[in-house]
Parts: sequence; structure tokens; C-alpha cells
Amino acid sequence: MILEHRGQAPRIDPSAYVAPTAVVCGAVTVGPDARILFGAVLTAEDGEVRVGARTVVMENALVRGRAGHPCAIGDDVLVGPHAHVNGARVGDGAFLATGAALFPGAVVGAGAEVRVHGVVQVNTELPPGATVPIGWVAVGDRVLPPERHDEIWAVQRGLDFPGTVYGVDRDTPARERMARQSAWFSAHRGDREV
Repeated sequence: MILEHRGQAPRIDPSAYVAPTAVVCGAVTVGPDARILFGAVLTAEDGEVRVGARTVVMENALVRGRAGHPCAIGDDVLVGPHAHVNGARVGDGAFLATGAALFPGAVVGAGAEVRVHGVVQVNTELPPGATVPIGWVAVGDRVLPPERHDEIWAVQRGLDFPGTVYGVDRDTPARERMARQSAWFSAHRGDREV
């Protein structure tokens, strides 16, 4: 399904393929020979999403762009099934395996790999050619195994997830945070199929 959102319609290169059950919504640009497979969702909320040439976004992946954190995926990238790429930049030739999660402000360098269920936290930069092993977490300038949670949290806390993702302080009550999110996502009520 191709949707106009906030007055912006997707731009899809004629050589690209978008599966009939995929959703491409808003200010999304899909490059030449890119493939958007079944169940994938590419949604430009109030920002942009750019998908490069020959990039494949596999089944049930989510790619989201926001005003403060547009999403830019380079050429020749594989975005694996069930991956989550939210407001991140991904360099040419990178590999994001099944279930990889990239959060707003994350940067994955050219040729880097985020393996199965690997995470790149908010405002974290993974250098070109680097690897996040299966299930590990890139946080700040470190890549750590999940059992080192206390070390991950010590770095992650300072990266300001709530401020980066929601635009609020960590201590903001859930009711206020989610009222803001609900209002923000209500813009989809005006979407129009194109």
C-alpha cells in the first residue's frame, strides 16, 4: 500500500519492487532496483526515509523517519526480516540481520554488520566495517554482550533515549509521554492511498 502522509507522497523508482502487502507511507524515496518485501513498513512520520539502490528491505521490517531523525539507508544494504531501523543512517553495503534494532541518531558505517538481534542504541556510531555480534549491543563507543547490562546501562543512560525518541525527560510520566505519542501518530488519520 502506498500512502500520502502529511501531504507527502512516496517516490518509488520504476525499477524498484514494492510487495503488495508492504506499506510505504509519506516522504519515502525508494531507489533504483531496491526491493521492499512482504509486510515491510517504510513510514516517514514527519521526516524522511531514503532507501538506496539495490537495497533489500525484507519481510516485516520497520523503517521509520522523523523530523529530527530522518532515516537514510545507503546502496546495496540488506535489512533483514523483523529488523527495526528508526531514525538511523546506514552506510553503503551494510548488513542488518534478522531482528536487528537501530534507534534514532544511530549511525552504521559502510560495510558494517549488525548480526541477528544486535542493537545499535540511540546516538551511537558504529564505524565502517565494524560488527555487532549476535545479540550484542553497540552503545556509545562500545560493543558489549547483553549479560553486561550494568555497563550498557551506564553508557546508555547518558545517551538520553527518552529525550532522543520522545522529546521528554526520563522522569516524564507515562500518561504525558504516551498522550504526546498518540497525538503525533494521529496524523495518520488523514493518510490517503495513492
